[in-house]
Amino acid sequence: MTHSPTTPLTDRKNASIAKGVGMTTQIYAERAENAEIWDKDGNRYIDFAAGIAVVNTGHRHPKVIEAVKKQLDCFTHTCHQVVPYENYVHLAERLNSALPGDFEKKTIFATTGAEAVENAVKIARHYTNRAAVIAFAGGFHGRTFMGMALTGKVQPYKAGFGPMMNDIWHLPFPNPLHGVSAEDAMAALDRLFKADLEPSRVAAIIIEPVQGEGGFYEVPQGFFTQLRSLCDTHGIVLIADEVQTGFARTGKLFAMEHHGVAADIVTMAKGLGGGLPISAVTGRADIMDSPNPGGLGGTYAGNPLGVAAAHAVLDVIEEEQLCDRANRMGARLKQRLAAIADVTPEIVDIRGPGFMNAVEFNVAGTQTPDAAFTGRVREEALKRGLILLTCGVYGNVIRFLAPLTIPDAVFDEALDIIEASIKAARG
Repeated sequence: MTHSPTTPLTDRKNASIAKGVGMTTQIYAERAENAEIWDKDGNRYIDFAAGIAVVNTGHRHPKVIEAVKKQLDCFTHTCHQVVPYENYVHLAERLNSALPGDFEKKTIFATTGAEAVENAVKIARHYTNRAAVIAFAGGFHGRTFMGMALTGKVQPYKAGFGPMMNDIWHLPFPNPLHGVSAEDAMAALDRLFKADLEPSRVAAIIIEPVQGEGGFYEVPQGFFTQLRSLCDTHGIVLIADEVQTGFARTGKLFAMEHHGVAADIVTMAKGLGGGLPISAVTGRADIMDSPNPGGLGGTYAGNPLGVAAAHAVLDVIEEEQLCDRANRMGARLKQRLAAIADVTPEIVDIRGPGFMNAVEFNVAGTQTPDAAFTGRVREEALKRGLILLTCGVYGNVIRFLAPLTIPDAVFDEALDIIEASIKAARG
């Protein structure tokens, strides 16, 4: 079945919404359930975006809906800094216990991933009394000015917005597929310290355990151990940005668990709220306690509805064993992609832990990224009723972010569409 956008709504959108709000599709959602979305025209789509890894527990999971409805009957907002509430405290306790690290932790809540990153940098700077922050090429940390500055991708995030925040430094991300080994990245850090930046000025190093927008490249094993040692040597705060990797997406509750290393601060959002806006920053208690009262917070930070949803999400992940399911579903997806790769020379890599997977395309027989082919695959899938997202610095990666709760029959249908779409893109 071929799907087409709702043209009158598209015209209204173009006339009323700033073009800077980019839209991957022209699907206007009417309703959604688990891994499926129906648009205003009644077309049904399989959702392999999950709101960009937000509804890991599926659209409208019954337990999440029940928790939010229950909270609605009590109160929707008091501002925790004015009139606090117990479920905020309880959620902080749960995250403190869940995050890797054999040390006392404390948590704050915010609303968005970018806001979590901003607060993590604020806390690190306050604690160290230093200003510089090191990030990585290809990383994505938000669209605020600090988020843009940290993000290692110019188009479309930085272009035209003028000077970025100062004292932000970028290193090459260790990506063997693109010729950067872990040793190369550490050597670049050593050169940075020798040529431009003394370590005693560095407040924090921030890194995604698996790059999101940058292309779903996973930090190589052993690299976090090296970063941890370096940060300990120089008194630098290690920040793990788990906004996209968190909450069972990689087959662990947090991606850092794959590396056996604890970050000093972890940022979270997306999957935490199961569709409601909430983010968190959790870290070493002494670091988190550095800012004075009033230095952290926000009017909507830790909104009661988002907090209630987050409790339900954590329950669902545990009760439905979604970490195990992520590993199973990801293995099935990568196995199917590997079979497709046997007859598709454009496929140069299939990767990703758990159910945070990607396929990368080059011009057949070359090392040239093929964004055009990648776009055709996405478009062919959309025609067949499957929502896919692209990513990567070169735009040649398709990432797969279906809800972890996707029914087996729907998943099988999606795999068939992926295969048909790649075949159609080849012509």
